[in-house]
Amino acid sequence: MNETHIADYWAPDEDEAVVCGLCPHHCHIDDGETGSCGVRENYGGALIAMGYGQVSSVALDPIEKKPLYMYHPGKMILSVGGFGCNFHCQFCQNYEITAEYRIRRQGASIMSPAELVMLAEQAADDGNIGIAYTYNEPLTGYEFMRDTAKLAHDSGLCNAIVTNGYIDKEPLEALLPLIDAMNIDLKSFSEDFYRKIGGDLETVKNTIRLSRERCHVEVTTLVIPGENEDTVEQSAEWLASIDPEIPLHLSRFFPRYRYADRSPTPRETILRLCNLAKKHLKNVFAGNMR
Repeated sequence: MNETHIADYWAPDEDEAVVCGLCPHHCHIDDGETGSCGVRENYGGALIAMGYGQVSSVALDPIEKKPLYMYHPGKMILSVGGFGCNFHCQFCQNYEITAEYRIRRQGASIMSPAELVMLAEQAADDGNIGIAYTYNEPLTGYEFMRDTAKLAHDSGLCNAIVTNGYIDKEPLEALLPLIDAMNIDLKSFSEDFYRKIGGDLETVKNTIRLSRERCHVEVTTLVIPGENEDTVEQSAEWLASIDPEIPLHLSRFFPRYRYADRSPTPRETILRLCNLAKKHLKNVFAGNMR
């Protein structure tokens, strides 16, 4: 599967440059360059989905691992990852495939949407109910995910996305009819925090709000000592204003990437924040408590 795949959501600009319209970065991309995500490239004045079909990993996981605790609990889901991300988190837990992935991509597995759906169907006897697009930021591989999700949907499989939620409204609305469940990161309730990682809070809030109207949504916050603990209760209060039934997962940070010299989040911190969040939400879970 070596053919070129033209990306969706872009417009030509002067001198063979293009402007990507998939996420709020709206990257202005010169010929031969990529956008902020690293996987959408201007090739001769056309925007190419250069990661189409490039798979970094495939695994059959318990659905709770996504984490989706309240969507078909006890079932398995075929998890697939690609490459790239439109955020630049210094604490990324999967930085090998989101930030420092260019060499790894050269040896990536290549799969078509039909091959991935067939693999998911073959795993039905092991309790598989569908496909989860995860590990890296799956929305940067929008076209491959969309094409696969449509085939999966038509085959009666579930589609789940684990995402940072940083996407423009138009492509999100086009995708949602194919999606059954999402786990969306709410990294902080601070605009300053989101500016540090290359995004904005309002876009993520809008993604959560809109997605909750169309499919099952759970939310995750990776709690980083000294970075975002003080906004967890604000996040919970805001989520409760949408629906107090929305599950919130508070997950421990472990030293990775540029934050390799930091200490893990104390278990006591997670338990304390869970108690604060439970003042507003009915379903709060402590994650990564090993």
